[in-house]
Amino acid sequence: MEFHYATEMNGNVPIDTRLTKCIESKQDDLCKKEKDSKESEVLTKTSCIEKAYCTILSELGENTEREGLLRTPLRAAKAMQFFTKGYQETIRDILNDAIFNENHDEVVVVKDIDLFSLCEHHLVPFFGKAHIAYLPNKKVVGLSKLARVVEIFSRRLQVQERLTKQIASAIHEALEPAGVAVVIEAAHMCMVMRGVQKMNAKTVTSVMLGKFQTDARTREEFLSLALGK
Repeated sequence: MEFHYATEMNGNVPIDTRLTKCIESKQDDLCKKEKDSKESEVLTKTSCIEKAYCTILSELGENTEREGLLRTPLRAAKAMQFFTKGYQETIRDILNDAIFNENHDEVVVVKDIDLFSLCEHHLVPFFGKAHIAYLPNKKVVGLSKLARVVEIFSRRLQVQERLTKQIASAIHEALEPAGVAVVIEAAHMCMVMRGVQKMNAKTVTSVMLGKFQTDARTREEFLSLALGK
């Protein structure tokens, strides 16, 4: 104790303290380099997408030098990166700290979750609502995380059928519940703005896993709570 006190009074830092500071400094440098590398990669991708949009506009017959379009390729590039940000996110990132042990075995339903996605066939939007239910098996998840699961998979190029299954499978794998049910209702702009041009058409898809698939009463309870049927 006297030695450490003396070294502090003399302005000398103990070896273990110097080592700790050195390690922390190196970790900070590594984190900064990694962050700078990621930011550089994002900027490179944005630039490439921007050039692609510039080419598209030119091939459509537009003048990309006119005032209204000067920054359109860049804005479109950033928008597309936002629309598809789900590729950069994982279920583990959002669920790991939000799964709790809980002695609850009744149906949990979160309905009317807004979703927006891009049809992978025409790159035009489809949007609507997702309804999710799960039957806990001693584990529950923070309710907002179910909406985040929808966000991760909808912010990718999608077809509604696959989107529905991915959401259900992700919840099933993470929580290992007795059952999972997902229903999505959506309007597709590829049917509204082009093709058959049916303004009021709506697509409904569903995936039932576990007891929601095997037990009619459990399935009917979910459909009644979520869809009023």
